[in-house]
Amino acid sequence: MTSAIRTLDEPRGSRILAVGTYRPERVVGNEHIAAGTGLDPEWIASRSGIRTRRYAGPDESLPVMATAAAQKALAEAGIDASQIGCVVVATITHLEQMPALAVEVAHRLGARAATAFDVSAACAGFCHALALASDMVRLGQTDYTLVIGAERMTDILDHSDRDTAFLFADGAGAVVVGPSEQPGIGPVVWRADGSRNSALKMSRGWTPKLLDEPGVWPAITMSGWKVYRWATGELVPAAREIVSRAGLELGDVDAFIPHQANLLITEHLVSELGFREDTAVARDIIANGNTSAASIPLAMEQLLSTGQAGSGDTALLLGFGAGLVFAGQVVHLP
Repeated sequence: MTSAIRTLDEPRGSRILAVGTYRPERVVGNEHIAAGTGLDPEWIASRSGIRTRRYAGPDESLPVMATAAAQKALAEAGIDASQIGCVVVATITHLEQMPALAVEVAHRLGARAATAFDVSAACAGFCHALALASDMVRLGQTDYTLVIGAERMTDILDHSDRDTAFLFADGAGAVVVGPSEQPGIGPVVWRADGSRNSALKMSRGWTPKLLDEPGVWPAITMSGWKVYRWATGELVPAAREIVSRAGLELGDVDAFIPHQANLLITEHLVSELGFREDTAVARDIIANGNTSAASIPLAMEQLLSTGQAGSGDTALLLGFGAGLVFAGQVVHLP
């Protein structure tokens, strides 16, 4: 016998209500990186756009940074942790397979009614998590979902590696997603290309044997030219598709917030997409490096706090990274 199953209410709108961030206290310049790699400081800047980056200290653990960013977002939104129905953390640097980092963050926040889980999609993780959160709110699964991108990339970084040591950094960013009369988060466009997964990966897997050997840790490895070629070839049509699926044109975009991977990639995308001259472009990478899943909310907050973008502006988000994967959506800024 087939019995009728009751479904949830009709879909409603969703939007980002607030953003909060945590940036580690320690600022590391290119001279420090050069000392450990033999690279020239100006070469580092010319190849990446990075002048400084943030490194987390011993007291700035991944849960500490993620929780701090979430607390700021909740305060800005005027939402109590008890109202959160789900916590989603995008990260690749939680060094325990289980339990999820999101579970600890929810506990630290006092979000006792929330479910919690992590998303592993590398530098595209925030946009993946935001898409899931938007659907939860739209379909009535939750009224408020907390999305966090948090990374301590320095924990998986070979600081002598000339290909990666100058790129990656630490930090956390969070947004609160809630209901809205008008849609404030557009449809996600996402894709994966496993044929190129060797371009950006871990040097070895986590095994009990390795973990028993002090000082032996998996590290991130990357073929920069392969990632650049893929990004510059795939992301322009992807960005156009994201905007089109939102029912908009590139001329409607007030702010462009791509993953802060490399300034050269950002400038290529801006040149090819042809935004308005007054469209704000996130270049947080110059001061804060590549923070993987944390980079988009960090860059979003930087545009808002400096007045380059404003509440209600239409922003194109575009995350991309190891896999190789990308994900993005159009949003109204909080």
